[in-house]
Amino acid sequence: MGTFGSSMASLFFFWATFQQIFPDHLKMAIKEFLLSAIQQLSFVQRFSDRIINFFSPYVVINFPEYEEYRFNHAFAAIDTYLGAKSTDKAQKLRASQVKESKGLVLKRDETKVRDIYQGINVWWEIVTDAEGDRTHRLTFHRRGLEIVTGSYIKYVMDEGKSIEAKNKKMKLFTNNPSLNWDSSKKSLWRHIDFEHPASFQTLAMDPKKKEEVLNDLEAFRNGKEYYKKIGKAWKRGYLLYGPPGTGKSTMIAAMANHLNYSIYDLELTAIQSNSELRKLLTATSSKSIIVIEDIDCSVDLTGKRRKKYGDFSSKKDGEQGSEEQNRSSRVTLSGLLNFIDGIWSACGQERIIVFTTNHMEKLDPALIRRGRMDMHIELSYCSFEAFKVLAKNYLDIDTHPLFGEIEAFLKETKIAPADVAEKLMSKNHKIDVDGSLKDLVDSLERRKEYQRGHSNGHEKKSGGKKLGIFRGLF
Repeated sequence: MGTFGSSMASLFFFWATFQQIFPDHLKMAIKEFLLSAIQQLSFVQRFSDRIINFFSPYVVINFPEYEEYRFNHAFAAIDTYLGAKSTDKAQKLRASQVKESKGLVLKRDETKVRDIYQGINVWWEIVTDAEGDRTHRLTFHRRGLEIVTGSYIKYVMDEGKSIEAKNKKMKLFTNNPSLNWDSSKKSLWRHIDFEHPASFQTLAMDPKKKEEVLNDLEAFRNGKEYYKKIGKAWKRGYLLYGPPGTGKSTMIAAMANHLNYSIYDLELTAIQSNSELRKLLTATSSKSIIVIEDIDCSVDLTGKRRKKYGDFSSKKDGEQGSEEQNRSSRVTLSGLLNFIDGIWSACGQERIIVFTTNHMEKLDPALIRRGRMDMHIELSYCSFEAFKVLAKNYLDIDTHPLFGEIEAFLKETKIAPADVAEKLMSKNHKIDVDGSLKDLVDSLERRKEYQRGHSNGHEKKSGGKKLGIFRGLF
């Protein structure tokens, strides 16, 4: 007993010395090593939890980056909070330079960060497993459990979100092909910073239509209580249709900049099933715009319904390619409809869904009916009002002697705003107002003659067919 007492006294002396000399993070590392070694003993494994609680009074909370394919916003808030902490005591820093900025932005670049809250010491550590999944691990003494879980975690979340809101950068997301999901695991989307300069002020569009769209967007952004009152998910659908070059993509960029929303550019041909489409939807964030461009060309979303509506009973150019796409992409019209306004569409808040097409008549009526695509926005050929916006953007002018001639041509000629903008762009980095407007007038004149000749030729051809049919009757 004397020997045992002496051994225990030595152990307690060693433990007291260990507590005083070694820093907290080193003590934790040593304890973890000893505990892992003890757990390897077979007789210990039965009572593992009790032994660990006895020897280690520390509590661990994990915050994974992804949870069942859904992004964990707590992870992002923690990441922002820890990155913004004071860098004067950090041993490792990460430097980055924002575009058009002369200075460097310094952030902590340490896997372990110590924090103090109301006298409680906590340790944060970012852990990456073999599959590349990241987790923020929070460790603290059990005596601070009530404070940490009661107020500290909420404090970190609020601080992180506040910092993110101040420094928010919009993102442009695109979905990874389904075949890459196994290798990248839960990373369904990849992104870059969205820096498109488009705005409604510079958008070449009819002023009345522009104001109507702006009012609708504002009503949606401020409509949280209204959507809750009427029992509908807080989302809205927009269908942008019109000829190529009329500004559909620019309109989406202007909407994102106006609302400060990120964009998810959804490529349907990279998705193999409806269930994968749902996974992508649940992995998107609120306050975002989900875009499917050229939806009539993405996959065949009509199937047998085409025959029902009688518009496309015969095969057309490019239909063979569409059939080949459908073999690899099995997204159906039903799956897409559920994506837009089914039960799964209510898994997030404040979302906008935008479809674009050059041929609205090709789309199934069920896909674009009101309630799914709430607002149909036609982006047509360039009008004189739209031209004046372009002239202000490119040439910085409000009026010119050639404006009257251009207005007369635009009333009789079909030309996309993108083609007008091309004529107004500066040549050799020099703005030549007279030269640019004369080029535009010449282009409009040639286009008018071509369209008139094409129209006359079409009428003669149609008239010849009618005459042949008339003769056949006799």
